[in-house]
Amino acid sequence: MHLTNTISAPPASTKFKVANIGGGESRGDLSRQWISRPSDERFLSLDDLYAAVKARSDVTFEDRIDTRGIEIIAPEPTTLEDTHRMTIGLRGGREVAPTHWSFGQLAQLAGAPAGYLRKLPSQIAADALSYGLRHGREVEAIKLYGRDRLDLRAATGPDYGRIFDHDVVAAVQQIAGNGNGDARWKVPGVMDWRTMIYDPEHPVTKDTTTLYASDRDVFIFLVDDRNPISVGKLPNGDDDLMFRGFYVTNSEVGKSSLKIAAFYLRAICCNRIMWGVEGFQEVSMRHSKYAPARFVEEARPALQSFAEGSSRLLIEGVEKAKAAKIASDKDEALEFLTGRGLSRKRAVEVFESVEQHEGRPIRTAWDVAQGITRVAQTIPHTDDRVEFESVAGKLLDKVSA
Repeated sequence: MHLTNTISAPPASTKFKVANIGGGESRGDLSRQWISRPSDERFLSLDDLYAAVKARSDVTFEDRIDTRGIEIIAPEPTTLEDTHRMTIGLRGGREVAPTHWSFGQLAQLAGAPAGYLRKLPSQIAADALSYGLRHGREVEAIKLYGRDRLDLRAATGPDYGRIFDHDVVAAVQQIAGNGNGDARWKVPGVMDWRTMIYDPEHPVTKDTTTLYASDRDVFIFLVDDRNPISVGKLPNGDDDLMFRGFYVTNSEVGKSSLKIAAFYLRAICCNRIMWGVEGFQEVSMRHSKYAPARFVEEARPALQSFAEGSSRLLIEGVEKAKAAKIASDKDEALEFLTGRGLSRKRAVEVFESVEQHEGRPIRTAWDVAQGITRVAQTIPHTDDRVEFESVAGKLLDKVSA
């Protein structure tokens, strides 16, 4: 089968029909972000996002100090509010108040349970933290990240390799410009469930944006949805169209590692669920001692390579999967499926799903993968669904290799 790559020649109309919504897998990576972010964590452009995280970083100090130079200060209680007040005394008479996040980090460094300490009067909690930091640690230094006379944003080990959020945003800007359509990478559009038409030009609003940042992290999700890729024809003759996407997430205060994920997908709905995802790959980089240098040397070039690369590997993988015959009749197909760990009942469900949606019995590895992902969508529990979908992913990976 000849597959057409339209990536270098955008169609006359950027809207297109989503003809294979059940292909691949559905993923909630973006939807979980969309649901949880309040208005002040949503940004309409990469420029606005960068300005916010850079301004935050510009007024933040980073200090690697001996734990004996830290003083946990809690005032003598004269009111009930005093039992909840605490500051961190640093060199030079500076004081910062711990945030909920950094208090938890301090407690971890001190070897104390943060949840329990939060229930105690601050005077008792301060004594426990001071003792743990000074006498309970083998490493006699910690790294603090905070704003003078305001708050302590993070407390980590002395070798924590901070990858700044604004550096991550800047790296994405080199690829995507402002992220609002001035370059091919942009905030995704929306699929209309009534018509199954995907519109890449849907306006970017606080409700539809996929650019997020809080005081703890940054999350960027962009797609190249004006340039869909045809990976073949469906039984009804429609093109099976996909487009490229990626997301990057980071936490300069130690909430999570730097992660970069790249994938192909068929649509994104108004709830920001990713539909028809194929070829999902994610790499993670811990904030270790040499993480900032590794980000410059490895992560940024990898992101640039995906952004500028062709769809050749995707198309070749689909061609191989469609050409890889695994059965000539139903018995062989069921034997193949049960041999990959599926129960007889699940194997029959996959076979019948392919017959219903593809209009033919299972014959190739591609048929199996499509059938598995459709049946997986009926499994209510996430862990069970992901485990079941992994069978399809492993099969396609093996065929592509």
